[in-house]
Amino acid sequence: MANGIRDKVAIIGMGCSKFGERWDCDAEDLMVEAFEECIEDAGIDFKEIQAAWLATAIEEIHVGKGGLPLAFALRLPYIPVTRVENFCASGSEALRGATYAVASGACDIALALGVEKLKDTGYGGLPQRSRGSLNSMWWANYSAPGSFAQLASAYRGKHGIDAAELKRAMAHISIKSHDNGAKNPKAHLQRQITEEQVLSAPMVAEPLGIYDCCGVSDGAACAIVTTPEIAKAMGKKDLITVKALQLSVSNGIEAGHNSWDGSYFMTARIASKRAYEEAGIRNPREEISLAEVHDCFSITELVTMEDLYLSPEGGAVKDVLDGFYDSDGGLPCQIDGGLKCFGHPIGSSGLRMIYELYLQMQGRAGKRQVSNPTMGLTHNLGGAPHQNVCSVAIIGQMGA
Repeated sequence: MANGIRDKVAIIGMGCSKFGERWDCDAEDLMVEAFEECIEDAGIDFKEIQAAWLATAIEEIHVGKGGLPLAFALRLPYIPVTRVENFCASGSEALRGATYAVASGACDIALALGVEKLKDTGYGGLPQRSRGSLNSMWWANYSAPGSFAQLASAYRGKHGIDAAELKRAMAHISIKSHDNGAKNPKAHLQRQITEEQVLSAPMVAEPLGIYDCCGVSDGAACAIVTTPEIAKAMGKKDLITVKALQLSVSNGIEAGHNSWDGSYFMTARIASKRAYEEAGIRNPREEISLAEVHDCFSITELVTMEDLYLSPEGGAVKDVLDGFYDSDGGLPCQIDGGLKCFGHPIGSSGLRMIYELYLQMQGRAGKRQVSNPTMGLTHNLGGAPHQNVCSVAIIGQMGA
């Protein structure tokens, strides 16, 4: 493969708004809230930013198209601003654009910002939107809970797992995220839940109950990147660098014929293999310190741990119930509360995940700080199990 991005770009500043039902502000306010923290953290003048990428998937119905919403909100100095949208991987896509621009030498300092204000759309879940004139053939009678419930059934059938045991593992995932989110002042939901509450909750799509599903939210997150050389010249120490940015997009094979059994995410396995190779990781279960994955549903997180090669195939239920992914386990997952407690403002979720890893690497995560993390992974999944966009990003301490 090509040389990749490992240690060629450093993150020098990040910011994240409070996530939640932000009726008090609009999308532009959320951008400013995240950016003010980010620019102060970076310690630069905003006029030093030479290019920017804006991620938003649905918010364009309020803020408008193109790069103008970001340039207007931040009063950027007439620099190039590119809007990107790639389903739930949009925020990671923005970071990819900014990182690649710096690595190529096209600019010295770049900004990536993701924002979404879904509560204003008037929907309890994600609003309806066009998937193209032909795509409905592949998404007939589709609902998100329904398609991920089918993933649970296929996974359970393939590995011969007892239904009650799988449901208990899924419950553990939600309880874990709520325990972590209760320690995070920026999370939408900051309340612990019990196993009894999860198991007795109303069913949405069997076996997914209410507590197995993440909600929607309003929020923004952003990052400022530059080269390690420039960062050091600024006086920055203990640099956090990008190790890998990989993306895999379904080509129709999963839905096209029966070579895919519906029990896993083909794109996640491909993207993670590429990311580990790019980052120089040979044993991810041992080398990754913590992970933020796309827990749109509890079953998604469980299956994803195998697709990322963090659990052995068919072994994620045991790992989850053994507490391997708990805050005090071998590989903490969703230490900030995940989508389960932050909700899912689509354009910002990828950067929100990176923000948590960035804080953790610097020992700035407060009550939820884990011990001595060196390498972290984020995973975004946009779409359905049978057709989706998947990103895997790895960041860590310089030289790790």
